[in-house]
Amino acid sequence: MSNQSRIFKRRRGTAIIETDEGILVVAGKGKNFITPGGGANPEETRTQAAIREIKEETGLDVIRTKKIFKFVGYVNKTKNGGWQDFHTVILVKAKGKAVASQEIKFIKFYSEKNKIKISSTTKKIIKKYYNWKKTQNFWNRLLINFRYKSKVK
Repeated sequence: MSNQSRIFKRRRGTAIIETDEGILVVAGKGKNFITPGGGANPEETRTQAAIREIKEETGLDVIRTKKIFKFVGYVNKTKNGGWQDFHTVILVKAKGKAVASQEIKFIKFYSEKNKIKISSTTKKIIKKYYNWKKTQNFWNRLLINFRYKSKVK
């Protein structure tokens, strides 16, 4: 048996849900906001994991998805090793009213103008999304179709 710590590589589906108010972000009791999503179960794709987590975390119904890029997160060290998220980032069109769940305590909308505290990984993912969006002339014209009218107060 080795004394080396093992880093678990977690497959994660990460959703970008852009609304008129900004990008939907969620937080637990710590108020460190992240994009919705989560680890994929063995039988799930990362897109399926993101869809499941969106429903669990916000109650929103996913209408359409598009994989837009991959992102490798930081190594999160623990006493016995740690984990590293390997994100598939998915642009999502959803409908319904976003409502915090048992695991999620807060829902907000991030934009470059507001001061919401987001994780460093989330900050990098959103920055990469904004850069991706600028290069997507076709998608820029269609983004109106990916937005839903948020009803969170």
